[in-house]
Amino acid sequence: MSTPDRPFVSYHLWSLVTPATGQERWHCQMRRGFIKARQHEPQVKELLGQATAPQRIGILAQKGVYEFHHNRHLLNKSDGVEKVAQLLKLNNTSHQVQQRVIQILKKYQNAPFLRGKNILQLTPGDEGFPKPILIGQGDTCFRLYAAMDCIFIDGDRTLHILDFKTGKSAFDQRQALVYLLAARYLYPGRPAVASFYNLELGKKSDLIKISNHEFENLKYELAKIAQKHQDDLQKYHQQKSDFSQIFPPNPGYHCRFCPFNSICEFANLTASSQPVLPV
Repeated sequence: MSTPDRPFVSYHLWSLVTPATGQERWHCQMRRGFIKARQHEPQVKELLGQATAPQRIGILAQKGVYEFHHNRHLLNKSDGVEKVAQLLKLNNTSHQVQQRVIQILKKYQNAPFLRGKNILQLTPGDEGFPKPILIGQGDTCFRLYAAMDCIFIDGDRTLHILDFKTGKSAFDQRQALVYLLAARYLYPGRPAVASFYNLELGKKSDLIKISNHEFENLKYELAKIAQKHQDDLQKYHQQKSDFSQIFPPNPGYHCRFCPFNSICEFANLTASSQPVLPV
């Protein structure tokens, strides 16, 4: 029923199209162009394959939680952290990544957030794209991609969707909204809530819920984003020389943190008047 050219959306695409509140000055549509329109070009593909230290830490931390609960006896073993580190092959990572992931594993073993929870789904974080959900909106439909870290059952029936975080970035509620929309289609008739938990800081968010009216508004918003991105892709494939008009750049200090600054002709790596972005 789903076709490759049908409009699609995910939280990641939403964040590439529309910045989070307070992040407007650092938002660059050209980054979306590199990631979503030019991802198969050799130079771009190579850069996309180079995970940053924060990205590696996030993936390994989530996989560490998965291993602790896949091998539950390790939660109570004095060498549990060491055993999980071996499963994660931390010796193959940089010193910075090793040290931060080890600290996360120690913190989690001391206070396992999921201990005693009725876990319905827990992913290792490296499983790739989930199966798309086909959602109808008006006379059109779009594919929704939602890779959820963990789902457990609160009380008798309520689904609790949990997303793990690391680093110091603020929680983006839009990600939880996408998960709640996905849950309505994957688990019809089941009440659902969502929250975030920072494995590094031991910080959890408030519960996020959504009403039926908000669901309809969310579907409408995501349908618009999916169609806009689809239109932009079609424009680019019809006239690739218009890349910078279709995906306009926003050069500034933040270019220093963009993975494409080495191939972007608009990258501004000399500006120093703007504050450093949070990691």
